[in-house]
Amino acid sequence: MIAVDPSEIEWSAIRAQGAGGQNVNKVSTALHLRFDIRASSLPDAVKERLLAHNDQRISSDGVVIIKAQRYRSQDRNREDALLRLQELVDGAALVPAVRRPTKPTRGSQRRRVDSKVKRGQVKAGRRPVTG
Repeated sequence: MIAVDPSEIEWSAIRAQGAGGQNVNKVSTALHLRFDIRASSLPDAVKERLLAHNDQRISSDGVVIIKAQRYRSQDRNREDALLRLQELVDGAALVPAVRRPTKPTRGSQRRRVDSKVKRGQVKAGRRPVTG
C-alpha cells in the first residue's frame, strides 16, 4: 500500500446536489478532491499505470477529480474521498501478471474436431433423403 501525501491533495467545498431541504441550500458539505498524478510523489511505475488507466475520474491532464457528496457532513465526505483515492492508487500499485500464451493440448484439439464432426453428422441427418 502506497500512502498518498496529504499536502499534494487540493480540496474545494461545494454544495451537494439532490434532495436535502434547507441544509443542502445553505451548507457546502460536498467536496472536490483534486490530485495531480504527474506532480505527485508516487513511484513512476504507479504514475504510468494510473495515467494509462481508463477512468472517467482522471482528466486528460493527469488530474484525479473525485466528488464526494455521499454524506451530510464535510468530514465524512473528506474521509470518503480519501478512501476512494487510496483505492485508485492501490489498484494501480498492483503489477498485473504477465500472460503467457499457451497452446491447446492434443486431447482438447481432438475433442473439438470430434464435436464438429458429430455436429456435421447431426445436420447431415436432417437433410432430405434422395435416391
